[in-house]
Amino acid sequence: MRAWQVRELGEPREVLRLAGGVPRPVPGPGQLLVRVRAAAVNFPDALMARGQYQVRPPLPFTPGVELCGEVVGADGPWRPGDRVVGTPLLPHGAFAEYALLDATAAFPAPAALDDAEAAALHIGHQTAWFALHRRAALRPGETLLVHAAAGGVGSAAVQLGRAAGARVIAVVGGPGKAAAARESGADLVVDRTATDFVAAVREATDGRGADVVFDPVGGEAYTGSTRCVAFEGRIVVVGFASGRIPEPPLSHVLVKNYTVLGLHWGLYATRDPQAVRTAHEELTALAAGGVVRPVVTARLPLTEAADAVQRVADGTTTGRLVVLP
Repeated sequence: MRAWQVRELGEPREVLRLAGGVPRPVPGPGQLLVRVRAAAVNFPDALMARGQYQVRPPLPFTPGVELCGEVVGADGPWRPGDRVVGTPLLPHGAFAEYALLDATAAFPAPAALDDAEAAALHIGHQTAWFALHRRAALRPGETLLVHAAAGGVGSAAVQLGRAAGARVIAVVGGPGKAAAARESGADLVVDRTATDFVAAVREATDGRGADVVFDPVGGEAYTGSTRCVAFEGRIVVVGFASGRIPEPPLSHVLVKNYTVLGLHWGLYATRDPQAVRTAHEELTALAAGGVVRPVVTARLPLTEAADAVQRVADGTTTGRLVVLP
């Protein structure tokens, strides 16, 4: 089969190599062999190529942490031809023609979504769902501030915030990304390259601030959020796409009476797998009702996977890029 491989660590475009004649992965007990129908590109794919992710598979490995696939063979409740989504078992990632899934951590692909959309639903929308509902307990009528709102996980947060009855303020970097955030349903879009988002949030909320902040960026996005979070507000730290991890002064947390929450979605797979399944069922229902739909901006051939990962790493994309082997 064909598969992208990382044999040395570095920038994705430089270290990812497409190889032919790679043996198909062999499933062990409790594992599924799937033919990859679509592989969504995620920021962790770039971090893994750089050796900067918390999961560091042995070299060589195939990246790709999210897929929609077709079951080959059978295991437990699954039958050949079943369409599933999930996170592949590394080092056999999704940027290949075949991959492995844990049979207990595979989920039925939502019938309302095509392969590319189904692949892009899993990590991004699960992350947003856990951040907003499990961690921040977002309530109808609250104001939700979403950073990087034109990206994959940001657009998911915008959609789920609206679905929860919140007023959504989206922060983006550039006019093109502003248009994408509006299409996702944001009530107010702030282009941080042209407007001070802190002032914009204060003005939009009559000085009260945002009740919940969804922050996958860190750096200045986090620092600014502490200046416009509401009394008893909640800041959910989802990631550090800016490359800078903030060090929040606890004195400020105390004086302003807000909460800083961390979210590492991957931990739920082992700590509370039923919660992941429940979230998938809710997301499937929302997709069936047309309430949420991953924003897939490009469907690319397998040969363009390395370039797609680099583009996501560079922050030049909107929505989701999906590779179709």
